[in-house]
Amino acid sequence: MTNEKIDKKIQEKIAQLQLFQQRLQIFNNQKQNFQLQQLEIENALAELKKAKSPVYKQVGEVLVEKEPKQLETELKEKKKDIEVKIKNIDSQEKKTKDKALELQQEITTQLK
Repeated sequence: MTNEKIDKKIQEKIAQLQLFQQRLQIFNNQKQNFQLQQLEIENALAELKKAKSPVYKQVGEVLVEKEPKQLETELKEKKKDIEVKIKNIDSQEKKTKDKALELQQEITTQLK
């Protein structure tokens, strides 16, 4: 194999590694957003426990009166959905990190 072919292969692998790093950054951003939403829901649930009837939920630009139990149920369901999304992102993030590490080791080996 010529140095030119090796160089092209290494360049392709480096480009692929950069894509993995970009994906990891996207996963990190998504996870932070979901964690922020999760925190907001937890705060809303805590405030809901302190609140007396009536309670209101914002729907677009309008406040709608809701039963506290109904609102609590909605918030808990939303929290569960977010937890599932975070777990999925964690799983994708782990797979991507593993692939990136493997690729990085290949590049390092080929450059020696």
